[in-house]
Amino acid sequence: MRYAYLGPAGTFTEAALRQVVSPDEATYLPQVDVASAIEAVRDGVADFAVVAIESTVEGGVTATLDSLATGSPLVLLREVLVPVQFTLVAAPGVRLEDVRRISAHPHAWVQCRRWLARNLPHVVHVPATSNTAPAALIAAAVAERATSDLGFDAALVPPPAVGTYGLAELATDVADNPSALTRFVVVGHPGQVPAPTGTDKTTLVVHLPDNEAGALLAMLEQFAVRGVNLSRIESRPIGDALGRYSFSIDAEGHITDERMGEALMGLHRRCPYVRFLGSYPRADAIAPTVHVGTADGDFQGARSWLQRVRAGGTD
Repeated sequence: MRYAYLGPAGTFTEAALRQVVSPDEATYLPQVDVASAIEAVRDGVADFAVVAIESTVEGGVTATLDSLATGSPLVLLREVLVPVQFTLVAAPGVRLEDVRRISAHPHAWVQCRRWLARNLPHVVHVPATSNTAPAALIAAAVAERATSDLGFDAALVPPPAVGTYGLAELATDVADNPSALTRFVVVGHPGQVPAPTGTDKTTLVVHLPDNEAGALLAMLEQFAVRGVNLSRIESRPIGDALGRYSFSIDAEGHITDERMGEALMGLHRRCPYVRFLGSYPRADAIAPTVHVGTADGDFQGARSWLQRVRAGGTD
């Protein structure tokens, strides 16, 4: 199987991919950005993509959310969690006090900005396309003896990239949140939905009716009255006009659960657009809380009761 991911080698995305399948069992296809990894699946270049979808620091990864919300349908098949810390690196011979410009992916910069403000208050951010792209640039510049042409003095990279690219460490464990995690998902083509495990998550994209007071409340009620908890909900611009937004949602449970199925049918009746992005096992294996009256048996019992009443029964 071919797996597209945000490269080059040594990224946190590659660390997530290694949790899914080893490089001995699959072909790794590094891509320049998240959108390219997802489009590789749509175009048939890759069978699956592994991409970041949420972090404890920045919330949802907008490039992933937006790429999945439009285009030919894809689904999420699995999620994995990766702890996130950074190492500040440079070419051999560079000292910490020499650093004026740091190359980093925007998410890395955000996760380290307080550390940088304390230790390197005057540095300038040079955006990078991935967490290891600047590491590869430093290694190439060192090999060509052209480090003065880099455009930056140091870089924030994942710890495994230090050895991969032969870089000098200036500071380790660089991060504002030592417990930072990033959630990655495996993206593939729609097919048979994986069987429920009891600790599942369902991801959706939902549009609200236009210019209707209470539309958001009506959408949320589809989940609330059926006992479905939302672990994430984020608004994203639809893009066709100002003020029009869709909602990216993670709901606790599986589409085969009665309560989830009822909620999705309610959304389909109420909202103009609902895209199902998959039901898959939660990486933390936490089971949802099932409230009184919302277990599968409760829905099935209520349906049987209604059928009896319609047939002339009274109880």
